[in-house]
Amino acid sequence: MTQAPATPRRTLRHHDREIIALALPAFGALVAEPLFVMVDSAVIGHLGTRQLAGLGVAAALLTTAVSVFVFLAYATTAAVARRVGAGDLSSAIRQGMDGIWLALLLGAAVIVVVLPTAPWLVEVFGASPAAAPYATTYLRISALGIPAMLVVLAATGVLRGLQDTRTPLYVAVGGFTANAALNAGLVYLAGLGIAGSAWGTVIAQCGMAAVYLTVVVRGARRHGASLRPDAAGIRACAQAGVPLLIRTLSLRAVLMIATAVAARLGDAEIAAHQIVLSLWQLLAFALDAIAIAGQAIIGRHLGAGDRAGAGAACRRMVQWGIASGIALGVLVVLARPLFIPLFTTDPAVRTPLLTTLLVVAITQPVAGIVFILDGVLMGAGDGPYLAGAMVVTLAVFAPAALAVPALGGGLVALWWAMALMMTVRMLTLWLRTRSGRWIVTGASR
Repeated sequence: MTQAPATPRRTLRHHDREIIALALPAFGALVAEPLFVMVDSAVIGHLGTRQLAGLGVAAALLTTAVSVFVFLAYATTAAVARRVGAGDLSSAIRQGMDGIWLALLLGAAVIVVVLPTAPWLVEVFGASPAAAPYATTYLRISALGIPAMLVVLAATGVLRGLQDTRTPLYVAVGGFTANAALNAGLVYLAGLGIAGSAWGTVIAQCGMAAVYLTVVVRGARRHGASLRPDAAGIRACAQAGVPLLIRTLSLRAVLMIATAVAARLGDAEIAAHQIVLSLWQLLAFALDAIAIAGQAIIGRHLGAGDRAGAGAACRRMVQWGIASGIALGVLVVLARPLFIPLFTTDPAVRTPLLTTLLVVAITQPVAGIVFILDGVLMGAGDGPYLAGAMVVTLAVFAPAALAVPALGGGLVALWWAMALMMTVRMLTLWLRTRSGRWIVTGASR
């Protein structure tokens, strides 16, 4: 970040109120998302082990498929926020509609691929012969809801760009409640088994998409924005999303390599790794909420041509990221005696877990900076740099992680490699923001 004079206290309070107003609802919505799979797991778990194993494979495939397209939310947030800052709400919503049409097209393409290949995908992901039929059933039915899931991503990006994170929270809570009720009713009362759980999730996702579309359509009519698909706009959305797709795939590769290395270390290590990873992802939700606020705020400032405001907001959010990272790190250390017994009583798992959690705690301030600067550059539409930075990070992390078993290291060494990965990300993002080259003003980048 470029150097700037001290920010007046009144301006800092304004930034703080704005960050809190956007980040708190965003955090609630983020936490609600994984609860869908948790509800499905709880309901299906009472049907039997084979059904639950089938759900595990199918859910992993669905989560991977949807997470690859998370750029629909990120790119749309930045583009819409810029036009909001420029005072052109009609164009902002029009931009959002292009993202929603792209989501529908991508969702339809995924269905075409998944339906005929479901048995093969289930086999590749390692489902046992007993669990494979259940996994295939759940995957094929749930795939029908993927267009709705992607519309939810894109529409969430529209509302975030419009500086509204409350509506996504309400929709997420409503969707979670509906999913729980539908799952229980269709699985047990209707006797549909695992198929009932899949249909319940599809219906809940379609309901969420319908609510979002209603909100966006009303906004479009209010501001005179066209709802028709525009080939040039959809193509522009896709082009803006490609760098973020590369970034996401590189990040997914980091997590896959880490899991593969942990599996080579032994059963106790992979079990401990999964526990640590689940906590790491939960902590990421808290930091990502501030990053989402950053996407919306930075995009709006740049759209309004307010370079100084964008820089000041960036600096304040970095301060929030560092403070949040320190607080989360302290919380991890203090909560270890309570957290570990929730997951395991096996000494072979608890021993590496205790030390690995310390590594996670130490790296939280770094993670705080990474998430914030990631959100800032996304809000600025700086996708190509983010893609390149993440590829560089992957190139550094992969050999470090793969060297862990070769050098006789354990789970703690693997998570030090994860700490290295986060440090490299921090350095690449810090260099970019400090240069000021990300500050490009105007309704479009």
